[in-house]
Amino acid sequence: MADHSVVTKERFDQGFRYQDYIDQINVNKDRFQRYYDTATDVVDENDTKDFKDLMNGPGGATRVMVVGEDWCPDVYRGMPLIARIAEVSGMDLRIFPRDSHLDIMNEFLKDGQFQSIPAVVFYTEGHEYLCHWIERPALANKDMAEINNKIETEMAGQDEQTVRRARRDQINGRFPDWQKATVQELKELISKVVNK
Repeated sequence: MADHSVVTKERFDQGFRYQDYIDQINVNKDRFQRYYDTATDVVDENDTKDFKDLMNGPGGATRVMVVGEDWCPDVYRGMPLIARIAEVSGMDLRIFPRDSHLDIMNEFLKDGQFQSIPAVVFYTEGHEYLCHWIERPALANKDMAEINNKIETEMAGQDEQTVRRARRDQINGRFPDWQKATVQELKELISKVVNK
């Protein structure tokens, strides 16, 4: 991350609120809603308490920014979960479409080079940067590699649409576990920098 962020407090405040973002997107509104509904079930009372504690402690995470695009599967699966976490904890969530805010995206590149989304960034009330999380949980990366290897082996020679559908079905089947893993990763990440 740059020493002097382009995401000033004033710029942060210009980001979309979650429902305003959803109202203006062009694709996948139904998917955003589906994953928001599942996020409602995933973020339980203990998670709510943990996120509130991480928000309210000294230097707590009270503001969260998401950089994403509506066409991206990791975004329409992940952003609703972040919205739910912000909602139950009271964090101020703001969203910036990546392609029209590349200066922001360039501060949060995956491995310093990839414009992976969603990029989720946490700040204090005074808008001090705390930490960020990118794309998907480690469990998802592991599972996706296994799914891809299995499909390549078992479905070799089948048409591309059938292969894509099978891959999507297997990924969707794993997603509830990925949501839980995301919640856990975020709690661990924030707790490392808050209430030290």
